[in-house]
Amino acid sequence: MHDESVTGTRPHAFEATLDEMTLLKHLEMGAVLGVPQALRHHLSDRLVTAGYIAKTEQGLYALTDAGRALIRRRGS
Repeated sequence: MHDESVTGTRPHAFEATLDEMTLLKHLEMGAVLGVPQALRHHLSDRLVTAGYIAKTEQGLYALTDAGRALIRRRGS
């Protein structure tokens, strides 16, 4: 975790690529994304690590509340 008090700088903001944003928007519209589709769409581990998508118990990828918020921020 980044400690602003030690370095005096802010943590780097996550900047989603166009492909990542497109994938998030597809998930928002209800697209089902399993492992084969994730590989075909070049699912970014960054989206999982940042908490914008998560894997469900069924093994599918789903948009998280943080992912929805990112879409809303980028859309405005």
